[in-house]
Amino acid sequence: MDIFLSIVLGAVQGATEFLPISSSGHLILVRDVLGLEIAGTLAYDAVLQLATALAVLIYFRKDFVQLIYAFFAVLSGKEIEKSIKVLLYAIILGTIPAVFLGLLLQDYMDSTFRSAGFVVCTLLLGSLLFYIAEKVAKQNEYLTPKKGLWIGFFQALALFPGTSRSGATISGGLILGLTREQAARFSFLLSFPIIFGSGLVKLFGLSGEAVAIDASLFIATVTSFFVGLAAIHYLLMYLKNHTLSLFIWYRVVLAGIVFLFLI
Repeated sequence: MDIFLSIVLGAVQGATEFLPISSSGHLILVRDVLGLEIAGTLAYDAVLQLATALAVLIYFRKDFVQLIYAFFAVLSGKEIEKSIKVLLYAIILGTIPAVFLGLLLQDYMDSTFRSAGFVVCTLLLGSLLFYIAEKVAKQNEYLTPKKGLWIGFFQALALFPGTSRSGATISGGLILGLTREQAARFSFLLSFPIIFGSGLVKLFGLSGEAVAIDASLFIATVTSFFVGLAAIHYLLMYLKNHTLSLFIWYRVVLAGIVFLFLI
């Protein structure tokens, strides 16, 4: 793969991993449009996810330092600030559904789910979820461990390409009463264990796949990291004063284009 295509794939992963438009869905569509055939595509995608996981870690480094301290404080029986303790428990509980369902649906993720037709369906269903979330949003409640678990089930929807991890978790947060800013922040923090874990599993071939570690992958990975940082900052700023409507319409239009030209 040449440098230009590596940059394109890296930029697509970095932007769409955090914007509510689906990274896996866009990577599948971009490959279809460009006619790319990459051995072990799921593994290649997951390596790029490591770069976006690093972007989350760097952007929210202060939060993660607090969470790591809180984790060991809880283990040693020390008292910690309630808000940090709640966040820690919410992330732990919220990670469980995606891990469990990811292992359960592993065989389908690299076959049945990875087609343009399937992506069209999930783009539209995801848009419907965003619409419902905006309609029922109260934005007057706080995060709890129980809500973290429920948002984790929304995160598990991202196992279906075209759904969007950030879109699903932000929608879940809105449905459960969080503000858009709270929901987006928790969405990013909750995404780190899954994105990082998935990337490591695929990188070391624990699922039996292989991916070539070469210059093209390195360029794509670096691009994904920096674009990911920019996407995180943009979405946090955007949701302070805007709804998910822009992304709803983007997904609907994209589904229409894919249906007309790629199916």
